[in-house]
Amino acid sequence: MVMFLFLVVALAVVVAAVTLAVVGGGESAPLPEAVPERLQDPLPPDRPVDRADVESLRFPVAPRGYRMADVDDALGRLAAELAERDARIAGLESALAGARAAAREQRAEHPRTEPDEDREEQR
Repeated sequence: MVMFLFLVVALAVVVAAVTLAVVGGGESAPLPEAVPERLQDPLPPDRPVDRADVESLRFPVAPRGYRMADVDDALGRLAAELAERDARIAGLESALAGARAAAREQRAEHPRTEPDEDREEQR
């Protein structure tokens, strides 16, 4: 009997709490539409991207992960800059190889001649 009374009182308390929460639960207007989160700190357009820019890049979370457009834009920018840097590195390496070849040719055409005195001192 005590258990039955306890259950009835507990049920009454739960019903009263739910009723108060529903009836007195604030304004009756629906929640406002959430503004979609957009990428706030894109990669800098006025200078080349550096390591700190890539490390600080954070994409906003969408209902199913990340916004594909934001990720595609960032990856496209990074790919373009990497291709540009690779081309510049290849050009510099080519110029360096050409300069080394020219220096070898110049040394072959004009060998250094040391005076006889310097040769005797070295022996």
